[in-house]
Amino acid sequence: MGRKSLSTLQLGFCLLPYMGMRCPYCNSTDSRVTDSRPDTEDAIIRRRRVCNQCGAKFTTVERVQMRDLMVRKNSGKLEAFDREKLRRSIKLACRNRDVGDEQIEKLVTSIHRRLETETADDTVTSAMVGQMVSDSLLNLDPIAFVRFVSVYRKFSRISDFKKILAQIPADDDNANVCALPKTSLF
Repeated sequence: MGRKSLSTLQLGFCLLPYMGMRCPYCNSTDSRVTDSRPDTEDAIIRRRRVCNQCGAKFTTVERVQMRDLMVRKNSGKLEAFDREKLRRSIKLACRNRDVGDEQIEKLVTSIHRRLETETADDTVTSAMVGQMVSDSLLNLDPIAFVRFVSVYRKFSRISDFKKILAQIPADDDNANVCALPKTSLF
């Protein structure tokens, strides 16, 4: 394929048009990569690009995806696993806490990898995802843990909070950031 502009990408027996990376400023698909930086910890590659049409610079991120996961909701409905939805819910639980975006991203990556590698099926339950988030947040930030669990478990009484608070270790200052616990509280 070399340095020539790709007009088609050959996959097996069919030819698919290669559209290129779309510039977020002018929507052109004509851009070039000026720098690539792999991040082995998160299994991502950051590519710095320049649009050949407008000259704008932007960064794209490529992430390894082992398989397409589906999430079975409590209602029985199936939906595609949404990494951004997971990140938003964790970020909301960690709002106004001393938890950075990098820590949240590592947590999301860890949970996503565990779902891909620890499950035999391409379908996971929302309970499994919620449990992994709960267990991870307990070590990351106990307050974020309580916030997440109160929404996830649909707390409706003060006794629900008391019950979960009684299960949190009293010395929460020694929590390991992003270390996953061996046992579950539920």
